[in-house]
Amino acid sequence: MYIHTIMGAQLLNDDRGNSLFPLTCACQNLRRLTRLVTRIYDQELRKADIEITQFGLLTALGIVGEANQKRLSAGFAMDSTTLTRTLALLRKKRWIHVRPGKDRRERVFRLTEAGKRQIAAAEPHWEAAERRLRKTLGPSGWNRLEATVAQVTNAATEA
Repeated sequence: MYIHTIMGAQLLNDDRGNSLFPLTCACQNLRRLTRLVTRIYDQELRKADIEITQFGLLTALGIVGEANQKRLSAGFAMDSTTLTRTLALLRKKRWIHVRPGKDRRERVFRLTEAGKRQIAAAEPHWEAAERRLRKTLGPSGWNRLEATVAQVTNAATEA
C-alpha cells in the first residue's frame, strides 16, 4: 500500500490496482467522494428495497409534512429532472401521495402510511451505513467531516 496526498487529503492505493486517480479539481474529488459514500449507504439500504436518495426524500417529507417540488429541489440542491424521476418512483411504490397545489402546475407531496412504514424498515440499514463510516473515520474524523461538509456547503451556496 502507498499513499498520495491530493488537495491536502491522503488517498490510499493498494497493490491490487484499486487506486484512485489523483484529481486536482475540488468538484471532481467531491463527486467521487459522494459516489463512494452513496455506494456504502445504498449497499445497506438495498436490504430494505430503497436507495439513499429515496430514503432522503421520504425522511424530509416526514420532517416537513408536505412540500412542493420546488421546495424539495431547493432543499436537496437537486435538479428537477432527477427529482421528478425519484418522486414518480416513490409515488409508484405508494410511499408518497401527491395533491394539486395553489395552481394547476404545482403538486404537493406528503408521506403515506406505507411511506412511514418504509422509513421505519429502512432506518436500521441507514444506521448501519452511518456506523460503518463513523467506525472508519473515528470520532474526531466524523466531527471534522460534519464541520467540513457544513462549511463547504455554505461556501458553495454563497459562491
